[in-house]
Order: sequence, then structure tokens, then C-alpha cells
Amino acid sequence: MKKRPLGLVAIVLYKSFVALLLMVTSLTLLLALKNYHTLEMFSKNYVLEGKSIIINWLLKEVLNLNPRTLAFSGIGAGVYAIVTSIEAVGLWYEKRWAHILVLGLVGISIPPEIYELIRGISVIKILIFLLNLAVLGYLLRNFPKHPN
Repeated sequence: MKKRPLGLVAIVLYKSFVALLLMVTSLTLLLALKNYHTLEMFSKNYVLEGKSIIINWLLKEVLNLNPRTLAFSGIGAGVYAIVTSIEAVGLWYEKRWAHILVLGLVGISIPPEIYELIRGISVIKILIFLLNLAVLGYLLRNFPKHPN
């Protein structure tokens, strides 16, 4: 088996984790859309002692979303999960197109992340921003040379 650079392995693991989170998010949103009316009835009738605050907050957030927003968000997260999975596989096999794809998508995400940090700083926002900067820097420094 070919020995891969540690930085590349870390990026592949990061991208794989992100793809998994996006897929879970997509499935959750699409299931919420499919069971929208059931969730609505559930929120009116169900009380779980000690955890009702969390459940009520979660249901309120989901039910306040327009069904079209749920569908768009679920499909968007699913498509992005697929693209992120393709990035991870391409990087694992050290394909030039994967480097270009990751550079493009990470590069595009940096300005909105800066905007989000300006709007309000949180540990998660800072962590994701720094991870994406590290990925961008690593891939720029280690961009594969065009084969002759």
C-alpha cells in the first residue's frame, strides 16, 4: 500500500467526517419533510419529562421552516455530501482534479466564513475557519505537478 503524507490523510479524514455529517443532516431534513404533519401533531401532544425543553425547541425550529426550505436544504446537503465524498476519494488517490475541486470549494467558502465570524464569533465558526485555512494552505503548498 502506498504511503500517503500525513497532511493528506488528515484532510481525507476531515472531508469524510464532513460528508458523513452532511449526509446525516440531509436525511434528517428530508425525513422531517416527509413526516412534517406527524411532527406537528407530535409537538402538540407529546411531553417527555425532563427533556421537554430540548424536544420543544428542536420541534419548534423544524416546524418553523417552510416545507420548501426543508426540501431545498435536505437536497442541497445531500448533493454537497456527495461532492465532499468525491473530494475525499479523489484526494485519497491523489488525483489532480480532486486538489482543484477542494481548492475551489474551500476557497469559495472562505469569504462567507469571514462574514459569519464578523457577525458573531463562536468556537465552532473559528475552528471550521481555521481547518479550512489549513486545508487550503496545505493543498496550495503540495499541489501535484502536471505530469509530462
